[in-house]
Order: sequence, then structure tokens, then C-alpha cells
Amino acid sequence: MPANPLGHALRNRRAGHHTLVWARPDLQAPENFTLTSPAFTHGTPIPERHRGRLFGANISPALAWTSPPADTAELVLIVQDPDAPTGKPATHALTVGIDPSLSGIPEDGLAHPSPIGGLKHGKGALGHRGWAGPMPLRSHGPHSYVFQLFALDYQPELPDTFTLTDVVHAMAEHVIARARLDGTYAIR
Repeated sequence: MPANPLGHALRNRRAGHHTLVWARPDLQAPENFTLTSPAFTHGTPIPERHRGRLFGANISPALAWTSPPADTAELVLIVQDPDAPTGKPATHALTVGIDPSLSGIPEDGLAHPSPIGGLKHGKGALGHRGWAGPMPLRSHGPHSYVFQLFALDYQPELPDTFTLTDVVHAMAEHVIARARLDGTYAIR
């Protein structure tokens, strides 16, 4: 497939890791539990089967984590692409209501509606709810997909149509621990 001129032109335009929710000062907390996936290891490519629905199966990868702190009331998962050429990261999953007694989410568990009781999805990429797999601009180079898992000390009340802004506001000063897993994806 020939190179995409737009992808090449925007190659150096990226939101940056400093724009991730992870980097916000009001969401800082110890990284005292871990997040992993049987589909890929930290810093390696995300398999094709998890690619976005325009071109792939759009199946969310299975995730696993070690026990968060005992006083965790809820977990929140936010998956963002800081390499989007838009000035802010693209949100590929925004999931709240994760029971802290769970040790993971099975493959395709981030589908909308979720097969896991209690999980709620906010609007992410292109207004989509649930998992929106990698769909970087062809020829733009590798993109990072940052899976950010936050342990909260309370269960926030959010509107049914919550957004990333709503979640970040509700999480501020309530994050007691966090874990991160980075994957990559590129379309040549």
C-alpha cells in the first residue's frame, strides 16, 4: 500500500504523553499495583485482532491486574492515544464502575454494553462507547495506546452520558493508586 501523504505531513504533530490523564497533577498517586495483558507486553505492539472497528474486529484485549489497595472503592480505566495529531489524546476506552475485587477484564469485556455487571462506558473516540481499538492515521508512524487504571477511594456518581471531563473531575483528589500498561500500533 502506498504511503499516505497526510500521515507523512502530520508525522511530527502529536498530542504528547504530557497530555494524558496520567500526567495530571490532581490524579497522581503511588503506582503500587500492576496492569498487564496476555495479548501484549508493556511497550510492544497490540495484536491486529484488537484494531479499531473500521478495519478490524475491534475486540478489546484481556486485562489483568494485581490487587489494588484494600480501601479501593472503584477502579476506572482510561485508554488514550497521546500520538493523535489533534492536540489532545484520543480516548479509546473510558470505563467506570469496575469492582476492585475483580482481578481483570476478559477479552472483549470492554464491549458496549459490557458483559460484566456494573461497568459503564463514557464517550470515547468519535463518540463511541466501549472499546474503540487502534486506528492511527496510515503513515503517521507508531502510536502509543496507554491503558491507565486508577483506584479511587469512593464511587463517583456520574450522569448516564458521562464524558472524560466528567470522570476526571470526579476522580480529582480521590486516586489512591494507579497502574499503567502501554501498547503500540502503526499502519504503514
